[in-house]
Order: sequence, then structure tokens, then C-alpha cells
Amino acid sequence: MTVFSSEDRALFAAMYPEVPHKLHHRLGRHPLLEIDALAALAEALPAASIEYNKADLPIGITEKPEASGLSVGETIRRIEESGSWAALKNIEQVPEYAALLADLLAEIQPQIEAKTGRMMKTQGFVFITSPGGVTPYHFDPEHNILLQIRGTKVMTQFPAGDARFAPDEVHETYHTGGGRELVWRDELRSGGTEFPLSPGEALFVPVMAPHFVVTGPDSSVSLSITWRSEWSFAEADARAFNSVLRRIGMKPASTGRWPHDNRAKALGWRLIRKLRGAG
Repeated sequence: MTVFSSEDRALFAAMYPEVPHKLHHRLGRHPLLEIDALAALAEALPAASIEYNKADLPIGITEKPEASGLSVGETIRRIEESGSWAALKNIEQVPEYAALLADLLAEIQPQIEAKTGRMMKTQGFVFITSPGGVTPYHFDPEHNILLQIRGTKVMTQFPAGDARFAPDEVHETYHTGGGRELVWRDELRSGGTEFPLSPGEALFVPVMAPHFVVTGPDSSVSLSITWRSEWSFAEADARAFNSVLRRIGMKPASTGRWPHDNRAKALGWRLIRKLRGAG
């Protein structure tokens, strides 16, 4: 059985890579995504692939939130009452989850590659959140489809590439090894679009689209299937090159979104990186 219907794949093909939109999936309550299985996954992953903390957070934060005080396994097993948020990163390190990720991406690979070329750096992430939990305002560097498995949530998403919501300087800092913290101001909210998600629904999130997430009255499990493209890497490298130009007193033009290829600046940054490596 396919997870994405032909109608949803056609919608995705029309909207990808720049327009956020909802899809439907038939993944259901997959045994690998049940709470006990995810707790076991968390305990099997290396520490660098696990992040968990208290879920009662403001929309905007600028420092790492406090831990829940529990182990990651107990945090997940007690997610209904632990008041926590947990992210399991690069789940493809475990063979069963690698197979799940590969199967899901294979269904939409033709639509992806027709627009942005070969899929690169495919990765999977699982998010487990207590009722009412908040994932603060941030952006991610991947093309992403978020599949809602259990519980409900609302993602408020903002236009990618719009400096009002994510200043160019923040992008440049992130792509040269810094953080990706975004400063939240309540007046930004009117520029966002709310996407409510229930089990069986999914949401496409364009590269670097700022967003925050609020979980509903029950605990939530979501699966992100992500990939990169040469276009997304070129934009990232062009932003890094802009940081070099800014440091020498220039005011560089912002990078172009798809279908701009940002090739000249991307090559400039890749040359700088190569020379630094040689040094």
C-alpha cells in the first residue's frame, strides 16, 4: 500500500519546492512509531542524536531550554505527564527506520527530482511532545514533510526568504557554524499561516521557512522526512559567502530562492572553504 495517494503526489508536484501545503498519508499508527518503540529508539541512538527538554516554553527563546530531569527513555514513556519535548534525530542510523524513511521518500522521489534534482542527505526525525508543548520559533535547512502520527498540533509557518521573519544576518551566521535562533515579536504573528494537523495529515515545509508549533490537548508524535538538494546547498553556501562580504564592509544582496541557482556566490564560498581546509 502506498502512503501518499496519487492525488496527494500530484498536489505535492505542483507546490514543491516553495509553497507550503497540507497532504494526507496512510502511515497510520506504524509499530515503529508507537511510544514504547520510540523510547527504545531513543535509548539506542547516540547522545548527539537526541534532544529533549521541558515543553512549556515561550514561542521565542534565545538559549537552550532546561531538561526535564528524566532520562530520555522515561521522558518518552511518560510523555502524557512529563511536560516534555523530545527530538530523535537521524533515525536512519537504525536499519528499520532507514528502511521506513527510504520507502516514504521513494514514493515522491520522481516529483522531487523533476524540480530540484537528485535527493541528497536524506534524514528522518521524530518529535514526541507532551500536551500543550511548544516548539519555539526557528527554521530548518532541509526540504521537509511533517507527518502527524498521534495527537494534534498547529504549525504556524512564515514565508521563506523574507527577511522580516528571518534576517539575512541570522541565516549567514547559521551557515557559518552559528546558531539559528530567531527573535520573536508578537507583531510577526499576523504574517504567519496556521496549519492544524491531525493524525493522517502531513505538511510540507519549504527550506528555511520560519515556524513554531503548539501541541494540542493530547501528546503528539510526528515524523519528519527530509532531504536536501543542490539548490538548497547552493543557497546555504551563497548565504555563507554573503557573511564574508558583510565582514569586509559590503552590503550584499540577499540570495535568490528557487529557481535561482546562486551559483557564483556558492562557488565562492566553496573555494574559501577549500582554501581554509588546505591551510
